[in-house]
Amino acid sequence: MVAGSFSIEIESPVEAKRLWKATVDTHNLLPKQAPALVLFKVMEELAPFDTLSSLQRHCLLLIIRYEIKIVIAANKDFSYMKEKVDLVDEANLVYGYSPVEGGMLGEKVASVSHKIKYTLKPEGNGGCITTFTCDYDNLPGVPQDEAKIEEIKAKNTGLFKQVEEYLIANPTLYC
Repeated sequence: MVAGSFSIEIESPVEAKRLWKATVDTHNLLPKQAPALVLFKVMEELAPFDTLSSLQRHCLLLIIRYEIKIVIAANKDFSYMKEKVDLVDEANLVYGYSPVEGGMLGEKVASVSHKIKYTLKPEGNGGCITTFTCDYDNLPGVPQDEAKIEEIKAKNTGLFKQVEEYLIANPTLYC
C-alpha cells in the first residue's frame, strides 16, 4: 500500500470567515456555482429531515456527522461520490471530510481524507490563505500517480477560484 499526502496553498482576497462559511454550505453553493460539474448533492437523511424545524436541522447537523452524495457530471474517473463530514471547527476555520463511497475509493485508494484550513494573511491587509490537504492510502498494487495528483490539484484550485469569484461578485454573501 502506498500512503501519500499533498497540499495546495491558495492566496485569496476574500476574508477567511466568508470562505469558511461557503465551504460549510458547499452542498447548497456548488450546484449553483458549478452546475457543469455537480448535477446535485443530496444529504442522506438520518432522520425524516423535512419534518424537523430549521433549528432542529441545524442542531442535528452540528451534533452528528452527516453524509453528502454528490452526483458528478462529465467525470472520466467516476460518476458519484458520497462523503462524510469529519470536522467542522468554526473557531479555527477548519473543515474536514472524507469519501465513504464512490469516487476512486475501492478502485484506486483504500482511504482518503481532506482538510481545508483558512488563515489570515500575515500582512493583515484582508484576505486569507487557504490550505487544502489530502491524505490517502492507495490500494495494494496501485502505484503512485503524480499526473493524477497534479490533475486533482488543478481541479480543486479551479473550483476554489470559481467560488472565490462568486463571493467577490456577491460581497454580502456569507458575511
